[in-house]
Amino acid sequence: MKTIVTGAAGLIGSALVRHLNLAGADDLIVVDRLGTSEKWRHLVPLRFAEYFDAEEFFARIDAAPNAFGEIAAVFHLGACSSTTERDASYLIANNVRRSQEIARWSFARGARFVYASSAATYGARESDMREDLDPYSLRPLNMYGYSKHLFDLWMRREGLLDRAVGIKYFNVYGPNEDHKGTMRSVVAKAYEQITERGVIELFKSYRPGVADGEQTRDFLYIKDAAAITAFLARTPRAGGIYNVGSGIERTWNDLARAVFAALELPPRIEYVEMPEVLRGKYQYRTVATIDRLRAAGYVQPLTTLEDAVRDYVRGYLVTGTVLGSETAGASSPLPTFSATR
Repeated sequence: MKTIVTGAAGLIGSALVRHLNLAGADDLIVVDRLGTSEKWRHLVPLRFAEYFDAEEFFARIDAAPNAFGEIAAVFHLGACSSTTERDASYLIANNVRRSQEIARWSFARGARFVYASSAATYGARESDMREDLDPYSLRPLNMYGYSKHLFDLWMRREGLLDRAVGIKYFNVYGPNEDHKGTMRSVVAKAYEQITERGVIELFKSYRPGVADGEQTRDFLYIKDAAAITAFLARTPRAGGIYNVGSGIERTWNDLARAVFAALELPPRIEYVEMPEVLRGKYQYRTVATIDRLRAAGYVQPLTTLEDAVRDYVRGYLVTGTVLGSETAGASSPLPTFSATR
């Protein structure tokens, strides 16, 4: 029985395929839209049976629903993940309608259906981020978050949610996010800023009582995100929505210092003005409540921020290594950065 992974060349998708490969699974159908990006490089070290472009895949399952034979699991991770995307029609078509198509197809095949929701569905909420909140009380702040919320609501209305797993990923970061442009994590952007100027820029705080850089996020390393996703898929009693984060809030200052420490450099942080357009929508605190995940049986320790940043910076950003190709260049020395601007 085959496993299907959509968004397989993306950040979470490629890490999941790698995780499945390490567990001995390679009878995978991987799906993505590669376009003119360099995402194809993320697939090179991975093992799978066949690759399909997303348009070809959806046309295939529409014309011949049984074309792929028996399906064990479908990981639907393919979507537009840009929180700044303003084309609402595109987001509805890509993140809602296509998700409905593959969900219906998966359930008709008797496959385990696991899909990516998002912590963005919680909107401006800064505490008590629990999966059992009234879904109609949530107010996403951007169209991306709303598109994910609409699909969560559809799954619930159709009575499918308890038989599937919807994952609300928090701030996931790590190797294979190079294609994301402005949507890359602050770790990747910080490394780039250090190579260019020797400093890391963080937004100033505009909330009394919160110092510059002391705004917090729930940072989750991509390798942990992949492991949790695979765990939830293979755990029969797991059903419904799950927060997937570390359950620990850390500051942007913590993150910046971890990047400098990974490079064995003294921290140099500059606080810059936040664009006016963001100030009314900016969250000063996010942290996942992961009691439900722990109750499902996921008891493995999660990688600390410092260890994860060190692994990402030294093992991947410095060497330019793709996830899954860790042996190549693993012993490369740290680069020397100029301290001048």
